[in-house]
Amino acid sequence: MSIVGIVTTQVYWVRKAFDLRENQFYRDVNTALTNVALKVYEVNKTPSPSNNPVSQISGNYFVVALNSPVDAGLLEFLLVNEFEKRHVTAEFEYSIYDCMDKCMVGTTYISPKKTKVASTLPETPRLDADGYYFAVHFPLLQADLISQMGIWGFSSAVMLVVIFFFVYTLLVILRQKRLSEVQKDFINNMTHEFKTPIATIALSAEVLKQPDIIENPERLQLYTAIIEKENSRLRDQVERVLQIATLDQREASLKCDQVDMHQVIEEATKQVLSTLEWRAGQLVNDLKAKQFVVPGDPLHLGNIIRNLLDNAVKYSLEKPVVKVVTANRNGKLLISVSDKGMGISTEDQKRIFEQFYRVHTGNVHDVKGFGLGLYYVKRMVELHQGRVSVESRKGEGTTFTIELPLTA
Repeated sequence: MSIVGIVTTQVYWVRKAFDLRENQFYRDVNTALTNVALKVYEVNKTPSPSNNPVSQISGNYFVVALNSPVDAGLLEFLLVNEFEKRHVTAEFEYSIYDCMDKCMVGTTYISPKKTKVASTLPETPRLDADGYYFAVHFPLLQADLISQMGIWGFSSAVMLVVIFFFVYTLLVILRQKRLSEVQKDFINNMTHEFKTPIATIALSAEVLKQPDIIENPERLQLYTAIIEKENSRLRDQVERVLQIATLDQREASLKCDQVDMHQVIEEATKQVLSTLEWRAGQLVNDLKAKQFVVPGDPLHLGNIIRNLLDNAVKYSLEKPVVKVVTANRNGKLLISVSDKGMGISTEDQKRIFEQFYRVHTGNVHDVKGFGLGLYYVKRMVELHQGRVSVESRKGEGTTFTIELPLTA
């Protein structure tokens, strides 16, 4: 509201100052042209009219009636001198009209700043004709008036600078506010994600401490498996946080090995097989690429594939159907990870690679995560000189495609 008030006030006063300058200009020109007409009457020794000889046809066009002919040299001298006296510096053009011959007698363009004013009147030839008037036109009047605004122009420039920095500061504040809210959500989510496996492990440990547990091998094996599973889940969550921390601290130093991506994919798929079997899902590897060795870091490339596979399984509501396809195109290796899950809306597709961003899953509360996986995937793919894209339709599934340069 303050900025709007300042802008409104500034525009009002600038417009007011411009109008005053414009009115002053018209008065000065009117006075100058009247004096020119009077001097022409005096030189030609003709009586001056009772009414004002100057008529303003438009904002920048004036006509001055004369009772006698006028020499062009004399007229130019008088115009330049009168305008100079009243500080009228706008460029103008003048022409003399002969009412007897019904024609304009020449048009001359004058720039007062470049025209040297004579110190004496030019010799005036004797003309017998009458019925003349001359016209003066200021073609660049608006631009000249704006250039003469001076302090108002400077104050307007200062105001624009102030507005620019105000808007910039406001955008920074809003961005920081948004980041603060996102990080707060991330911390709350991370706390919940860590508390669940920790509580499960603690509960299982309490059961294992019971003296009679050794007499029930099946129960002992069950709780041992629970501890192992929750520990693995906790380790994966910590690993994801550490991956992003490494990226944010700019410590992501990549090894430059020759990586067999088919082998990386096979190893990554083995880690999700247990989850797929538990959910009665299906995994299909269609590795058709004939060239599949890329330069890069095997650890991070493996993490990329695992993140995409985890997402494909997580966001499949019923029996997961995950397909991994490789192919070669334009000297690159293409790796596609597809699912037939809930899909991603067009709006969410624009933001899924942002840090901490998570796709809303409606009433599905068992989809867990920190919103870090796809951010990590995009950053790592770009560090490997590749790119990642997504194709998805709501309710039909999603396909992530990675392009990586092949070994030269």
